[in-house]
Amino acid sequence: MENLGALAIVLAFCFAIYAIIASLVGKWKSKPFLIVSAERAVYTVFLLLTTAVGILLYSLIGGDYRLAYVAQHSNRAMPAMYKFAAWWGGQAGSLLLWAWLLSLYSSIIVFQNRRKYRDMMPYATSILMAVQSFFLLLVGFVVSPFEVLVQGKGIVDVGDGQGLNPLLQYWTMVIHPPVLYLGYVGFTVPFAFAMASLITRRKDDDWIHTTRRWSLVTWFFQSGGIILGAGWAYAVLGWGGYWGWDPVENASLLPWLTSTAFLHSVMMQEKKGMMKVWNMVLVSATFWLCIFGTTLTRTGLVSSVHAFAQSSIGHYFFSFLAVGIAATIYLILDRLDYLKTESQLEAVLSRESSFMFNNLVLVASCFSVLWGTLFPVISEAVTGEKISVDAPFFNKVNIPIGLFLLLLTGVGPLIAWRRSSWDSLRRAFLWPTVGASVLVIALVGMGVRHPYALMSFALCLFVLMTISMEFLKGANAIRTKSGQNFLAATVELTHRNTRRYGGYLVHVAIVIMFIGFTGKAFDKDSTVQVGTGESLHLGGYEMKVREIQEGENDNYVWSRATVDLLSNGRVVKTLEPERRGYKASRQPTSEVAIWRRLNEDVYLNFAGTEGKKAVIQAYVFPLVSWIWVGFWVLTLGTLICLVPPKRREVRREEPAPSRMRPSVQEAQLTR
Repeated sequence: MENLGALAIVLAFCFAIYAIIASLVGKWKSKPFLIVSAERAVYTVFLLLTTAVGILLYSLIGGDYRLAYVAQHSNRAMPAMYKFAAWWGGQAGSLLLWAWLLSLYSSIIVFQNRRKYRDMMPYATSILMAVQSFFLLLVGFVVSPFEVLVQGKGIVDVGDGQGLNPLLQYWTMVIHPPVLYLGYVGFTVPFAFAMASLITRRKDDDWIHTTRRWSLVTWFFQSGGIILGAGWAYAVLGWGGYWGWDPVENASLLPWLTSTAFLHSVMMQEKKGMMKVWNMVLVSATFWLCIFGTTLTRTGLVSSVHAFAQSSIGHYFFSFLAVGIAATIYLILDRLDYLKTESQLEAVLSRESSFMFNNLVLVASCFSVLWGTLFPVISEAVTGEKISVDAPFFNKVNIPIGLFLLLLTGVGPLIAWRRSSWDSLRRAFLWPTVGASVLVIALVGMGVRHPYALMSFALCLFVLMTISMEFLKGANAIRTKSGQNFLAATVELTHRNTRRYGGYLVHVAIVIMFIGFTGKAFDKDSTVQVGTGESLHLGGYEMKVREIQEGENDNYVWSRATVDLLSNGRVVKTLEPERRGYKASRQPTSEVAIWRRLNEDVYLNFAGTEGKKAVIQAYVFPLVSWIWVGFWVLTLGTLICLVPPKRREVRREEPAPSRMRPSVQEAQLTR
């Protein structure tokens, strides 16, 4: 079986190389049959990699411990879903996931465009397959998941494995990496079409039109992957945080920032023919930042709880980045004449200007995160001393940037295209400004003194009011004309322009997440040693340890504290934080207990025992659940954006016959 899996990957690599050559030769020599054969080679790559994936999953779930990958990342005691997740739990398997997803995406793109964009498709196909070839080179010849364990002159079966990393044995890790990879890999498609547009010297925006929804779906997967990763960190790592500015966390954020900028600026190109060079830069930067993020997790360049162990594949990635980025820069510079702007910015007070500010701020945030992530590496290379950059630096730089972006989220929708007057802006922002001011006064009266928290809450209300006014104004206009109720009118309004109003809902989701982020300013925590019958107090709660138990199963040994949570002397919840020690890997983990509510979470971590007492880390996290609520609103908004808008029927009245000239029938009757 392992030979078939390895052979499938090698054959896929050969077909990918063939697809590149056949696409280019077919285009240059005007040989359509070669182009078609290249497209069929893309389908073949997908089928071969699906075969390899099937063999690997069969080995993981069935327990073929002759394979080194299976022995390192699976064992008999693990539940089946974690054996499945072991596919991407290690270096080789995760690279195979990357390659398989790209083959799936490439097949879909080739099928969708088999009769469209025939001048661009050979180049887009060759670029997709060039990226595919790079990952197949790694997984086929450098870190194959089908290597067998050899002792002496024979293959050995070790009988059982070390198991998946205990930190990964959590339900979100079954879906978080694939969702994040769907984002990472998906950005290859708009990049391929953008480069194909440059190669063919096209002046139109066809590459944008064919990848518009693709870019949005990919952006959504990237967003979902980031939020799922934050949820995993919150529920598994035991420190109570959901974002620690870890290098690998930052690597997932970087392409999200540039892709968000691209989704906004691309509207400028579609409507005004502006920012063509900028959009090429953004889509290229997004793709290469995805490759860079993949590099960070696999090369040992940075230290991270999320990264794989240091390996020898770093120089492959660095070479690919260097050659690819150089070729991209050359192509953009060489085709500048084909990327001329068709119109100019007419006024600072315009929606175009707000989009430009939005882009600049997002890119500034991306640069600050990239600089902070790489600074330890740069400092060590220059001075020989590694100077770490911790969360305070990132917070100091990015909190003001985030607040400014939040402001633009509310300002942008109410500014007109081309030009706005101060008087119109004053009327548009009067009530949102009044509402935000009243909220600040109320919060100060309640004792809130944190300046950033006050600004964040005020801006959240400001944005919600501006977006609500947009829905209210449009729905009332429809209700007046049609007589529908307000809810039906709102649905009709959204259906008429799904892209616009779905985008507004995505903005609402960002606001809701900011409410959750702002709650971080009011966290409370305490770490104490408590025995059975003893209590600790935090944030208005009494936490009383009822009992401490111990036990084991086939996979791990455990210690569990049963804690009654009391408010005003009444038990409102019983929480059971747990400490586990996995037998196969001999690694300890914590299973935290969380009481989730919209106003605050109570979070308990069983950190271990001291004698007969349990070490309990207790936290109260206000508003954190709003982050997860925001993700579901973001999902709804994205889905609405993907729905085709409703076409309004236009009634055409028959023109009345002119009395100045008789109709044909009248002329015939008078003869």
